[in-house]
Amino acid sequence: MQSKTKLYLTLLLPVQFILVKIISFFPSFVERFYSNGIFIYISKMLRYAFGWIPFSFGDIAYAMLIILLIRFLFKKVLKKRIIWKDILLDIGATLSVVYFCFHILWGMNYYRLPLHEILHIEDTYTQEELIAVSEKLITKANALHLALESNDSLPIQIPYTKEEIFQKTVPAYHQLQKTFPSLKYHPKSLKKSILSVPLTYMGFSGYLNPITNEAQVNSLILNYKTPTTSCHEEAHQLGFAKENEANFIAALTTMGYDDLYFKYSGVTFSLRFCLNDLYLRNEEKAICLIEKLRPGIRKNYQLVSEFWESYENPLEPLFKSTYDSYLKANNQPEGLETYSYVVALLVNYYKTRPVMH
Repeated sequence: MQSKTKLYLTLLLPVQFILVKIISFFPSFVERFYSNGIFIYISKMLRYAFGWIPFSFGDIAYAMLIILLIRFLFKKVLKKRIIWKDILLDIGATLSVVYFCFHILWGMNYYRLPLHEILHIEDTYTQEELIAVSEKLITKANALHLALESNDSLPIQIPYTKEEIFQKTVPAYHQLQKTFPSLKYHPKSLKKSILSVPLTYMGFSGYLNPITNEAQVNSLILNYKTPTTSCHEEAHQLGFAKENEANFIAALTTMGYDDLYFKYSGVTFSLRFCLNDLYLRNEEKAICLIEKLRPGIRKNYQLVSEFWESYENPLEPLFKSTYDSYLKANNQPEGLETYSYVVALLVNYYKTRPVMH
């Protein structure tokens, strides 16, 4: 890349930053022309391009970028005579290209309309409404556990492989179209991450590669969590960039699918958010509701906690803190602590309708 080209690209970086900030003040514009406009075609094109590859092309690309970064450090930084002008231009040009690709291929979705406005529901709720929806979810969770396991003390083990769960997410999203017509998930681009071991030590269940639009699922997580994790990452693929909104869509997708294991995963996933939120508001009432759950459901929650505890390490808080800062920088001011909005969506969506159809 010529020095003049690098200079132009570097100068474009602050221009892009300002332009994105200006556009972020017009979520209706982003919703109409980007999220429900060009992004639909970009997303589908990327899934067609990379979805058929059995491994994660994005993960390979990340590995290559790390190698190139190391090469760059040895070639231009770790030497006696450092030419700072060249280094700064290389960094500026690279950041400019990455910033542009990130936002045009996916990142502008951070600035679309909030999901409660898209669904025409409220984003606030009372404790009484929270308790009412929690009780509905407890009734459904107990019924599903009973249907899947006669012994009330045993946790539910989902008998599918990861690949079988991935395949089932497509008809699950198809069924969601009955109530959410814009969510059409085809073609599929969902894969087990080849970086699952480091991903687990970092404390993450999955992620989306925004450049290739490949959804990655941690292959080590318990199968009980795989349906909601898969549908969460697919929600990101479909343009719902915010973590809380992707969680809500994952809940809707799994609870609405005609598969008892998916329903169980989704109902208990939603219930966990509600009970956590209620615990912060009314600890005594939350404990009373938890005691209404069949012991096997509580065992499922316990197994998930034990899984993550077994991988705890001193670096995990650093990774979580870094990702939290990333979320806050991308129009999610609450960072990782987004439970209340997930609960607001669940409560307001379900307070006047049955939890599952």
